[in-house]
Amino acid sequence: MTAAADALLVVVLLLNFFVLGSSRIRSIIYTVAAQGVILGVLPMFVHGGLGVREAIVSIGAITLKAVVIPRMLMRAMVDLAIRREIEPLVGYRTSLVLGALATGASLALARHLPTVETTAVQLLVPASLATMLTGFIVLTTRIKAITQVLGYLIVENGVFIFGLLLLEAMPFLVEVGVLLDLFVAIFVMGIIINHISREFSSVSTERLSTLKE
Repeated sequence: MTAAADALLVVVLLLNFFVLGSSRIRSIIYTVAAQGVILGVLPMFVHGGLGVREAIVSIGAITLKAVVIPRMLMRAMVDLAIRREIEPLVGYRTSLVLGALATGASLALARHLPTVETTAVQLLVPASLATMLTGFIVLTTRIKAITQVLGYLIVENGVFIFGLLLLEAMPFLVEVGVLLDLFVAIFVMGIIINHISREFSSVSTERLSTLKE
C-alpha cells in the first residue's frame, strides 16, 4: 500500500511540473482534475484501507476536484473565449526551474519535520509542500484570472495531501469544511471572472489596475 501511495505522489509531482510548463488552460484544467482523482484514491493507500470516513472524503474529493470544479472552469473558459496564458509574469522555463527548486527544498525540509515519522508513506509530506509551492508559483506568476483559480486549486491539493496525515485524528466535519470552503471559493472566483469579462475584453488581472481611483 505504501509503495502504491508513493507512486501516486510521484505522479502528482510530475503533474505539478506539467502545469508549470503549460500555457494551454484546457490542459491545465485536465491536469488539475487528474490530480483530484489521485487525491481521491490516496486515503485508501495511505491508511491501508477504506473505512467510512476515508470513503466519504475520497468520494467528496473526486466529485469536487475532478468533476464539479473542472466542469465549472471549462464552462468559464468557453464563455470567456480564452485558450492560453500568453504573457505570464515569469516565463515557463523559469517556472519549471522554480518548481524544481521548490520540490528539492520540500524533499530536504521534510526530512527534518517530525510529522514524517507518523506515516510510512515517505513522499506524503514533501509532495504536500511541493504541491502547495507549485500552486503558489502559478498563483503569483500567471496573469489570467482563471489560471490563478487553478493555482489556488493546486495549493488546496497540497493542503489536502498534508491533511491525510491527520485524517484519523481530525473530525470528519473539518474535512467536509475544507471541501465546502474550496467550493465556495471557486464559486466566488467564477462570479469575479464573470464581472471582469463584462468590463474588459480579457480576464487579465493586470487590467484591474484601471479600476483604481
